[in-house]
Amino acid sequence: MVNLVNLETVSKSYGVRPLLDGVSLGVSEGERIGVVGLNGGGKTTLLEVLAGFAEPDDGRVSQSRDLRMAVVTQRTELDEDATVRNAVLDPHGFAAEHEWAADPRVRSVLGGLGMTRLGLDTPVKNFSGGERRRVALAAALVRDLDLLVLDEPTNHLDIEGVRWLADHLLERKCALVIVTHDRWFLDTVCNRTWEVVDGKVEQYEGGYADWIFARAERARIAQATEERRQNLARKELAWLQRGAKARTSKPRYRVEAAEALISDVPEPRDSVELLAFAKRRLGRTVLELEDVDLRIADRALLENVTWRIGPGDRIGLVGVNGSGKTTLLKLLAGEREPDAGKRVEGKTVRMAHLTQELHDLPGNWRVLEAIENVAKTVTLGKYELSASQLGERFGFGKGRQWTPVGDLSGGERRRLQLARLLMAEPNVLILDEPTNDLDIDTLQQLEDLLDTWPGTMIVVSHDRYLVERVCDSVHALFGDGKLTHLPGGIDEYLQRRHSLLAAESSVGKQAADAPESRGLSGAEEHAARKELSRFERQLDKLAKRESDLHEKLAEAATEPDRLAKLNAELQSLQQEKDDLETRWMELADQLG
Repeated sequence: MVNLVNLETVSKSYGVRPLLDGVSLGVSEGERIGVVGLNGGGKTTLLEVLAGFAEPDDGRVSQSRDLRMAVVTQRTELDEDATVRNAVLDPHGFAAEHEWAADPRVRSVLGGLGMTRLGLDTPVKNFSGGERRRVALAAALVRDLDLLVLDEPTNHLDIEGVRWLADHLLERKCALVIVTHDRWFLDTVCNRTWEVVDGKVEQYEGGYADWIFARAERARIAQATEERRQNLARKELAWLQRGAKARTSKPRYRVEAAEALISDVPEPRDSVELLAFAKRRLGRTVLELEDVDLRIADRALLENVTWRIGPGDRIGLVGVNGSGKTTLLKLLAGEREPDAGKRVEGKTVRMAHLTQELHDLPGNWRVLEAIENVAKTVTLGKYELSASQLGERFGFGKGRQWTPVGDLSGGERRRLQLARLLMAEPNVLILDEPTNDLDIDTLQQLEDLLDTWPGTMIVVSHDRYLVERVCDSVHALFGDGKLTHLPGGIDEYLQRRHSLLAAESSVGKQAADAPESRGLSGAEEHAARKELSRFERQLDKLAKRESDLHEKLAEAATEPDRLAKLNAELQSLQQEKDDLETRWMELADQLG
């Protein structure tokens, strides 16, 4: 197996803190490596050193000769004056639409990442940060590569986009190094895991499930003092073993050892007990929408929808980006009124709404003060926690609890926002993308709290793993003015979306064929004849290139390497010629 990149005793520090300390590792041909670890622990630094973007303080980084590598990090920048076409297609010499349209991979990337919906001629400067990240990702994925390095590629994708990216990466032959907190993605795509911890990189075979097993086993053998972290790892493993077997990767450990490790771990949730508790706290009425219409500008999100959310319901809400999920959550939270119909809220409801925006707090407050400002203690299910203990659950250790709020990173502010919400002891939780900026350890802590949280919960998240773990039912917005219950969960959602896209493609083809039945106007006929002439000129050029290639093939009859290269070039040219001839014939048919 060919080694592509090697790190030899590499160290890298920022300030006095070593993020990498004597790290030696390598990336081989065809490996798909997931990188995990705490936020701020050195994952991005590892990627930048590996990719040659940052020089190590000590040690050596070597790459194989002529390595074709693409890197998309959270710091990747695009030219402000560029369009989508400039950024994605122009670097590869696609001068005309038929040139890129004839390449199945390019078509798949442009469609899968929504570039065609954004518009190929739209300036990048008009895009949000998430849209720019998708453009940068598309620019990398259209290339022929030996190694692809990605930092949080799923952050700005919806569930459908995450599924497309996983399928696309599995089909490619290139090696991958990916930092992500999306555990479903890790388990589906990766066959190795690197954990960056305390300046070192621990290496494991397999994806997320295998890493969790190894982590729990390591904790058991070492009898680590961090008992809570051990229990969370074992609880996570129990859920993986008992729940969806399809999540786990190839069995690399003895089944008997796994069963022994989890034999005394209870189910994540006692649904009967939680439902009874929720009914006592909430009564019969929680949130109800009756004959509701909901609109954004001239677009209808809901039309005459009735939805009753009861005590103890744990609902995942899914839909493509822009389908109106956040707007619906604001309606449920009472932050906006329906355009028609009514919203009913139970008298005992105590609501907490986690939005995607970060709320400002006094910068001179300490983390612990910000939590205690809500309450000193909190009861969450069976747990009674102090403000300090809850802070620890969300990654604020004893020392970090005295950090001024103004010095926190975006991810830390997100964690503080969650802690403050839970300290208010709500009985209805509305969570909009709660996993944004959370590392895997913090996600486990959050899920552990939600497992025993006895209330009603509505969650919007692109993190498929979280939705499947903490929710009992899934509802979807498909853009038809309805709210659809999906008994089959996210798998059913993806199947329905696939069917909808296929139907839209069929309708689009029929619309494209419509001029045949109604005839062309004078202006349309003039444009069509002009296009026909252009196709004919291109076909003449392709025919000349084809003739030249046949001559070169005859000359290279005794040179196997050159012969193979010329033959591949000829096959590509013939495919391009066939596609162009098909379009020429379709246009000629329209002109009669």
